[in-house]
Amino acid sequence: MEDKISQSQKILNAAYKCISKKGYANVSLRDIANEAGVVLSQLNYYFGNKEGLFAEVIKMMINKYLHEINEALDIGETARDKMASLIKFFKEMLNNNPELFRLLYDLTGLAIWSSSFSSLLRNLFNEISNMIEEKILNKSNLNDNLKNYSSKSVARMILGAMFGTAIQVILDSDEGDISNALNAVQIIFE
Repeated sequence: MEDKISQSQKILNAAYKCISKKGYANVSLRDIANEAGVVLSQLNYYFGNKEGLFAEVIKMMINKYLHEINEALDIGETARDKMASLIKFFKEMLNNNPELFRLLYDLTGLAIWSSSFSSLLRNLFNEISNMIEEKILNKSNLNDNLKNYSSKSVARMILGAMFGTAIQVILDSDEGDISNALNAVQIIFE
């Protein structure tokens, strides 16, 4: 059983590496098998098909990502400190692990057409929004312009602004000021 787990984890790691470099549409199961050092039939044995494998890669990525965001939101005492920590986390991810964002944006495109991917992405966004709402917004005084909106709506706005800015950074990595645009999210506290 342990060999099966390690073999499937090896395949997941290889799939993550291949998909984050080339994108879902540009990666074949053979590419993943070669990267993992296994025969092609093992991918089908463990995951059924490419969509099943990608769904497992996404679940692995989501769990890791949610854990890291939660840790970032535990830093600091005030809502402003926690927001600064979240912004710092996003900037570090963009600088050190842009593949994660590429994979996330690839998933976003697939989610429009696939109900299983849509469900995974919807759950991810809901979880992150809930964390922002609970760990930042419920402990803060928002500026007067935002007091008429629910904390859930403001949390979704923050998440949308951060992911939208992150995609701009990935698409135009030569533009240094774009990542500083993440700092503008803190305007909600002014």
